[in-house]
Amino acid sequence: MTSSRRGPDGPLGGGLLVAGTTSDAGKSVVTAGICRWLIRKGVKVAPFKAQNMSLNSFVTREGAEIGRAQAMQAAAARVEPTALMNPVLLKPGGDRSSQIVLMGKPVGELSARGYHSGRQEQLFGTVTECLEELRRTHDAVICEGAGSPAEINLRRTDIVNMGIARAARLPVVVVGDIDRGGVFASFFGTTALLSREDQAHIAGYLVNKFRGDVTLLEPGLEMLRDLTGRPTVGVLPFAHGLGIDEEDGLRVSMRGAVRESVVAPPHGADVLRVAVCAVPLMSNFTDVDALASEPGVVVRFVDRAEELADADLVIVPGTRGTVRALAWLRERGLADALARRAAEGRPVLGICGGFQLLGERVEDEVESRAGVVEGLGLLPVRVRFAVEKTLARPVGEALGERVEGYEIHHGVAEVLAGEPFLDGCRVGAVWGTHWHGSLESDGFRRAFLRRVADAAGRAFVPAPDTSFAALREEQLDRLGDLIEEHADTDALLRLIEGGVPSGYPFIPPGAP
Repeated sequence: MTSSRRGPDGPLGGGLLVAGTTSDAGKSVVTAGICRWLIRKGVKVAPFKAQNMSLNSFVTREGAEIGRAQAMQAAAARVEPTALMNPVLLKPGGDRSSQIVLMGKPVGELSARGYHSGRQEQLFGTVTECLEELRRTHDAVICEGAGSPAEINLRRTDIVNMGIARAARLPVVVVGDIDRGGVFASFFGTTALLSREDQAHIAGYLVNKFRGDVTLLEPGLEMLRDLTGRPTVGVLPFAHGLGIDEEDGLRVSMRGAVRESVVAPPHGADVLRVAVCAVPLMSNFTDVDALASEPGVVVRFVDRAEELADADLVIVPGTRGTVRALAWLRERGLADALARRAAEGRPVLGICGGFQLLGERVEDEVESRAGVVEGLGLLPVRVRFAVEKTLARPVGEALGERVEGYEIHHGVAEVLAGEPFLDGCRVGAVWGTHWHGSLESDGFRRAFLRRVADAAGRAFVPAPDTSFAALREEQLDRLGDLIEEHADTDALLRLIEGGVPSGYPFIPPGAP
């Protein structure tokens, strides 16, 4: 794959921006699918997202924090994730403010108004430099947009959709989720709301999550082309179990306020039930994906005390608001329910922020600025929030098994007693650690589940051959298959190699 485009320091590889009609239209998985399809063709490809807003993040080997979606896309491209792939990460701390992570390091908190009033424009140079660097070192870079490119109230400060497309001269494919309905209106309206200059970059549409006979869709696709002058470059069928490491998704289904995983038949005679407390500002809830992949393990997200009653294991996950999560647990009676479980010797696992709030006290002058707050007192741990964030990729041993993880936290834990457990401790059936991702280590996960089954009196036996890494690879291959089998790959290659096509008509807002 070759390119005649040049940057300041040499040739630039091909590129494409995957935008969406809405948030959660499928941009992340489509980007990953294109990356996997390209790498299987021998194309050296990298993912890129200029600005990501997510509480699901990952630590690269050089100690940079990026969105987990970009780490997943890097895995799809079979390259090591780096900060270049997600130079700006916004981590919400409430309805009106976010922590800004620039090139993998936190640089402060800012309100949405403050961010869009100048800071975003200041970051644009960094964003374009990162993209140029990736394009100099790869045959192709597949970029992911954010939200919708038709958020016209934010267009002036946009650095992730049409702003980066215009600056880098990228063709844009717009993804629409037909399962939500209204996909034709969304495609047309998204295009029509853009300026003439932005519309020039819109090269086609991609329908996601289609169910049924695609021939019934074809008249609509032809009408869309007549109206916009742009082709549809693929109709991807609805596929279960592909929401891996998305910004806000998990491979679970909604049941009212409860999310529950789809469980494979158990390997032994019984199942294990895992309840995850859906704390406010929940972060890195992808930690429980590995549990949900185990045959016979049911994972559900809960927000009421009575929902803990039949759980064999309760997980208190990470959160960007430890103090706020403490108050929420107390208000809902979940704190008392956790205390009863601990007294009865029923397993509880706290991860990162969840580990912190299980301790005796939290001293926070950084995140909430609430000062000293009493914890749940289930672990002999005292936590003090430091200004500097810990970002690490630790390796260790627990329950006789090798464990890998990653750390993302301001809280520094002083462990006063208990049995050592990774960087935290264990007292009775209550376990706590800052390590995200530890349950992805297969041997450790099986050993931990055996402990949980014994404590719960369940005849549950972990499957001896479940490989979480292999399951991830299978999912990424399925994404690549979707692109290869259901997208116009010749058209996609022409766009990636050839840049912005010319001759598409301008559609004024309100056009018939």
